[in-house]
Amino acid sequence: MLTKVAEGVLVHQSTLLRNNTVVIEGEKGVLLVDPGITEDEMACLANDLAESGRTVVAGFATHPDWDHALWHPAFGDVPRYGTDRCAAYLRDLRSKANWKAGFAEGLPPEIAGEVPVDLFGLITALPAGSTRIPWDGPELRIIEHPGHAPGHAALLVEKCGVLVAGDMLSDVLVPMFDDTADPLEDYLTGLRILDEVAGDVEVVVPGHGAVGGAGQARARIDLDRAYVHAVHDGRTPDDPRIGSSAEPGWEWVSDLHAGQVQRLAQPFGMTQSSRDCPDVKS
Repeated sequence: MLTKVAEGVLVHQSTLLRNNTVVIEGEKGVLLVDPGITEDEMACLANDLAESGRTVVAGFATHPDWDHALWHPAFGDVPRYGTDRCAAYLRDLRSKANWKAGFAEGLPPEIAGEVPVDLFGLITALPAGSTRIPWDGPELRIIEHPGHAPGHAALLVEKCGVLVAGDMLSDVLVPMFDDTADPLEDYLTGLRILDEVAGDVEVVVPGHGAVGGAGQARARIDLDRAYVHAVHDGRTPDDPRIGSSAEPGWEWVSDLHAGQVQRLAQPFGMTQSSRDCPDVKS
């Protein structure tokens, strides 16, 4: 289940959407970042952690999309952190009377009925502007930035140069824009913020796709920036994640791209919702 990507940092990848769950080892236990998408996957991860003597002491959701704010009872009743905006978005979602029905309708049909819903989105908000997670483990710098979702944050494990990028910097998914007044400019701002730390990154772990080694953080930032500029200019992006070069099984990303272009009627002018275009084939 777990692959070591750096000292004290392990990753498990789901099968369907290549979601990456990150396990960061601390002094008294581990912190789970975006811990999986199906009941069986999370139960298996919990079992593997227990058998290796690792206790879950905290969690972190990089952002409020359905596949990044889940939890399993086997992980324990521990603090699950997120940015203030991420937690607020999830509180508002869970306050709606029919939120579970809407949640279920948005799931990929391949895993319908396999995703545990009850603990979704129960996130403890960190104070606005927080840059650290309160836990007994390595220093984790919270890098909150606009671009993909409300309150989206990357984590930088400073001691080993691992950037946990959430739904940014993927090798299989093109940038997906948030519902803001200026979604493309916001995404470029997010990339600029990540670029400021890219020189310190030895390993980049995207929310979906392959883990990248030294130099890959900046290379993926450049690729995403080129994609956003192409969309802004009304050009077809020369991007390996869409079109004839898309990886087999991921051709649907081209449809995702086409849908984004259609919704952005005026470059830098119209809003569109990444919540309506989640990381699923819908």
